[in-house]
Amino acid sequence: MRADVRQVADGTYLVHGSNTNWVILTDGDAVTLVDTGYPGDRQLVLDSLEQVGSSPKAVTAVLITHAHNDHLGSAEYLRDTYGTPVYLHEAEVPHARREFLQQVTVGDVLKNVWRPGVLPWMVHTIRVGGTEQHPVAAAEAFPGADGPLDLPGRPVPVHTPGHTSGHCVFHLPDSGIVISGDALVSGHPTSRIKGPQLLPDMFHHERERAVASLDVLEALDAETLLPGHGPLHTGPVREAARRAREHAI
Repeated sequence: MRADVRQVADGTYLVHGSNTNWVILTDGDAVTLVDTGYPGDRQLVLDSLEQVGSSPKAVTAVLITHAHNDHLGSAEYLRDTYGTPVYLHEAEVPHARREFLQQVTVGDVLKNVWRPGVLPWMVHTIRVGGTEQHPVAAAEAFPGADGPLDLPGRPVPVHTPGHTSGHCVFHLPDSGIVISGDALVSGHPTSRIKGPQLLPDMFHHERERAVASLDVLEALDAETLLPGHGPLHTGPVREAARRAREHAI
């Protein structure tokens, strides 16, 4: 199985893994990797880097939107094997180290197993290591002051708490793109909604804050949404955030 890699702008690639996405930002030979899929997606992550003419050795840094297992999957592998720094919002660093866990529990999933799509999603999640824990031993807060990170793609972290306490999206102002992680998605196997939406309630640590963070996304000037789940979404991100809010009410 090959990774589904789609170029969406110069040096920007959206990759669809197994029920989750990650993003590759390139600048010459250097790469920023945003999220890393499930633990079982590792070969897909490596394949996606190869498809864009790169390799794990060229990854300058791994940025993590939030420290759920389906986004953190290969971060520690890359850090431990290649010395790649792994950066998150300061509130998410202890989450990545697994000093605490803000993630849907098996009990929560079982309570919702009657809902369409939940059982096959659960089976798939187990198969790709979604219940495993791969803490990032030396996770770090974003370096530098507010504004663009000095990394390929010059992404700007924007704090969007709710899904987790330290969830961040990444704004690429020059290309009008938002990498939205799970703060705003365009689909999910457990959702019957198509298009911009919040994930189902059971996935959020604090749903009210997740809804409130849509205001932050609405203020970003961008025309392309690269979500953590679902397909590429084109059109004003402010409208996507408004649609998600309407579904959430």
